[in-house]
Amino acid sequence: MAFCSSDDPDTAKKMQAMFGPQQVDQEIRQAIALCWMMMPEDKKNPEAVAAEIRRIVDRALANLKEDAGTFGIGNDSE
Repeated sequence: MAFCSSDDPDTAKKMQAMFGPQQVDQEIRQAIALCWMMMPEDKKNPEAVAAEIRRIVDRALANLKEDAGTFGIGNDSE
């Protein structure tokens, strides 16, 4: 695993090059597989897993918006 210095201005570019475009897809698929494994047997079906993944992602995205506002990230008005 490669690591980048926290004060390196090219850290984001180096991470993009290291992970590539498939990394997000791989992480999402891993989360789906984990959700499948953790679902109770009586709820273990594709529709239930999809609903749970959507619920978790929606919650995470809402938190992202709230946290960004709290920390002043992504505010173009400044």
